[in-house]
Amino acid sequence: MADRLRIAVIGAGRIGAVHARTIRDHDRAELVLVADPDAAAAAELAAALGADSTADADAALTSDAVDAVVVASPTPLHVPHTLTAVAAGKAVLMEKPVALEVAAVDACIEALGENAGRVMVGFNRRFDPSVAEVHARVQAGQVGTVEQVTIVSRDPAPPPSEYLKVSGGIFKDMTIHDLDMARHLIGDIESVHAVGQHLDPEVEDVYDAATLTLTATSGAVAVIVNSRHSVAGYDQRVEVFGSTGTLEVTNQRASSVRLHDASGTEQSGPFLPFFLERYRRAYAAELGSFIEAALSGAPQTPSIADGRAALALAEAADRSARTGTTIDLEVAS
Repeated sequence: MADRLRIAVIGAGRIGAVHARTIRDHDRAELVLVADPDAAAAAELAAALGADSTADADAALTSDAVDAVVVASPTPLHVPHTLTAVAAGKAVLMEKPVALEVAAVDACIEALGENAGRVMVGFNRRFDPSVAEVHARVQAGQVGTVEQVTIVSRDPAPPPSEYLKVSGGIFKDMTIHDLDMARHLIGDIESVHAVGQHLDPEVEDVYDAATLTLTATSGAVAVIVNSRHSVAGYDQRVEVFGSTGTLEVTNQRASSVRLHDASGTEQSGPFLPFFLERYRRAYAAELGSFIEAALSGAPQTPSIADGRAALALAEAADRSARTGTTIDLEVAS
C-alpha cells in the first residue's frame, strides 16, 4: 500500500483554500493540483502552496498524476465532478451538501453503484476532537441511554449575498452540519419540526435563524439552534443528556484566562472568530481518515448515504418551517 496520496482540489474559494492548506500540511498527502475556472485564483492559491494549477476541472479530475480529489466547487457541480473523478479511479472527498435535492443524490448513488464507498462527504465536525470524544463516550454507555441532545451553532456574521443566492438556504447550507451530528449521536430520525426566523433585514434569504426539534426512532430528542449572527463570535456547543450523566462540548476561545474583579467575574475574550479557527483540527483529522480509507480501500465515512440522510432532513426542516407542521420521515426498518 502506498504511504502518500496525491490530491487535487477543485475550487479555489474559501473552503477550497482550507482543504488545500490542510493537504499541504499533512505528512501523508501531496497537493499536486488546484483547479478553478478563475485561472488567476487557482494560480495564486497553488503558487502559495507549491502546487500546479489549471482552469480545466476535468483535466484535474482525470489526471494520471492525481490519486484523489477534494470537490470544493459550487454545490451544483458536486455530483458531476464526483462522478467524473470516480469514473477515472479517484477517491473523492466531497464538500456538503452533496446536491440541493435528494433526487439528485439518489441519481448520483445509482450512477456510482459499487463505487459509492470511494466517496466521503465533508461533515468535518464528526472529526472535531471534542465531538469525537463525546461520540465515543456515548457509544461506550458512559451517560446511559441518551434522552436529549442540544446543538447550538451560530455564525458570527452571514455570508455574502452572492453565496446565499446559491446556497439552498439555511437548512441545506448551515443546519445540515448539525443534522448530521444529530444523526451521529442519536441515530435515525423519524420526525422534524422547524421554526424559521428572518431577523436581519440585511440578509437576503427566507430565514437567517432557525430552531429544530428532531425525534429519533429511539425516542431521544435533539434540539438544534441556528443563527447567522452572533456578536460573541462563533458559537458552537453540544450537550448530550443521558439517563446516567451528561456530556458537554463548550465554546473555544483564543485564551482560557478569566478575569475576576469588582466589575464582574469569569470575564473572558470572545469565542473563536469562525470555522477556520474552531475546526482546524477537525479538517486535519477528516483528511487523515480520508487518506487512510483511500490508501487501504476501506469504505469512506461519512458516506454519500450519510449525505443523503442529512439532506433529506434539511428538506423536511424547510417544509416544516414553511408549513408550520411536523414532518414525518420514512425510516428503513
